[in-house]
Amino acid sequence: MQSSPEATSDRLPRRIGLWSAAAVLVGSTIGSGIFRVPSAVAGDVGTVGAIILLWLVGAAVALMGALTLAELAVLFPRSGGIYVFLREAYGPLPAFLFGWTELLVIRPSALGAIAVLFAEYLAEFVPIGGPGVRTAAALAIVVLAAVNIRSLGWGAVVQNASTAAKVAALVGLALVAFIFGNPGEGAFAQPVELAPTTWGGFGVALVAVMWAYDGWADLTFLGGEVRDPARVLPRALLGGTATVVLVYLIVNAAYLYVLDIPAMSGRPLVAADAARAVFGNPGAAIVAAIVMVSAFGALNGATMTGPRIFFAMADDGLFFRPIAAVHPTWRTPAAAITLAALLGIAYLSVRTFEQLADSFILGIWPFYALAVGAVFRLRRTHPELPRPYRTLGYPVVPAVFLVASLALLGNALVEQPASTAFGFGIILLGIPAYYGWRALHDRREP
Repeated sequence: MQSSPEATSDRLPRRIGLWSAAAVLVGSTIGSGIFRVPSAVAGDVGTVGAIILLWLVGAAVALMGALTLAELAVLFPRSGGIYVFLREAYGPLPAFLFGWTELLVIRPSALGAIAVLFAEYLAEFVPIGGPGVRTAAALAIVVLAAVNIRSLGWGAVVQNASTAAKVAALVGLALVAFIFGNPGEGAFAQPVELAPTTWGGFGVALVAVMWAYDGWADLTFLGGEVRDPARVLPRALLGGTATVVLVYLIVNAAYLYVLDIPAMSGRPLVAADAARAVFGNPGAAIVAAIVMVSAFGALNGATMTGPRIFFAMADDGLFFRPIAAVHPTWRTPAAAITLAALLGIAYLSVRTFEQLADSFILGIWPFYALAVGAVFRLRRTHPELPRPYRTLGYPVVPAVFLVASLALLGNALVEQPASTAFGFGIILLGIPAYYGWRALHDRREP
C-alpha cells in the first residue's frame, strides 16, 4: 500500500461543497451523449423495447459503479480519483497505465468530442462555416481552461449555472413533448418488442449508452478539493448519478413519444427532430440552444476534473514534475490544465466526433473495472482502514458491475475489433513507457 489518507495531504485547497460536487458530476455526464446517442441506439437495435432496456441497463451499471467508487472516494479523498485508487490497490504500474491512457486517449477525446458538439450547435446561430466549427471548439477549450486556471471557484460557478440550466431545460422539453406532442406518430404507437434486431448490435449500442452515462466517476478526480469528503462525496456521487438516470429516462421516453424508430435512426440531431415535431422549426432552435449550454457545462466539467489526474501523476514522480505545479496565487493546477487543453485541441483537429467518443469509452472502461475490483482487494488486504461509507449491496453490486464491464469490452472486441484493439494497444504501450520512465527517473534521482 502506498499511503493512507491520514498520512498525506494535497497541495490544493478544499473548496468544493455538496451542491458544487453534485453539479460537477451531473454537468460532466449530461453533455453530448443524450443528444447524439439515441439516434445511434435506434439504428443499432431497431425496437422500442430494446431501446428502453438499453437505457435501463446503462442506468443500473452507472449506479452500481457510483455505489462502489463512493467507498474508495471516502477512503482516499485525493486529487486524481481512480488513479489514486489503482495505485493504492495494485501499485504504481496500473495507476500509470490509467494516467497514460488518460493522457493519450481519454481526456483529449472527451474534450475534443464535447467541444465539437458545442461548436456544431453554435453554428446554428453564428455563420462560422465548416472550418469555423473546429476553431470555435478550440476557443471554447481555451476559454474554459483559462477560467479554471484562474479559480476553481470560477469553474464551480460556471458548472453550477450550466448544470441547473441544462437539467431544467431538458426536463421542460420532455414535459412539453408529452403535453403537446402527437403520440400517434411516435414509437409507442407501435407494438413494443423487447428483442433487438441483433444482440451484437445491442452490445455495440450499449457502448454508446455508456458514453452518455459516463461522468459518474469524474467527481473522484476532484476528491482532494472537496470539503468534508466523508459526507459530501458519497452524497454527491449517488445523488448526482440518480439525477442523471432520471433525466435520461424521461428524455428518451419523450423522444419515443413523438418520433418513430426510422425517424430517430441515422439522425444525429434527434433532440432537434423531437422538438421540431412539437413546435415546428422554432423547436429546433430551442434545442440547439439547450445543447450549447449542455455541452459547454460538460466541457467545463471535463476541464475541472481530468487535469487532476496529470497533477497526481506528476506529484508521484510518474510524470514531468512541472505538471504538478500549483499556481502561487490562484492555488490551481495551472500546468496540468494547460496540458489537457492543448491535447484536446490537438485531437479535435484530426478526429471526428464518433471517433473521439469511441476512443474515450473503450479506453476508460478497463480502468473502471479495475477500480471497482479494488474494493474487493482493499477489503481483503487492509480491513483495518476506517470506512465511514461502505458499498451498499456489497459484494453483489461490485460483482455485477465487473461482469457487465467484461461483457461490454468483450462484445466491443468482437463487433468493433479495430477501434477496441487500438484502445487496448495504447494501454499496453504504457508498460514499456512506465519502465522506461522509471529507469530515467532513477538515473536522475539516485
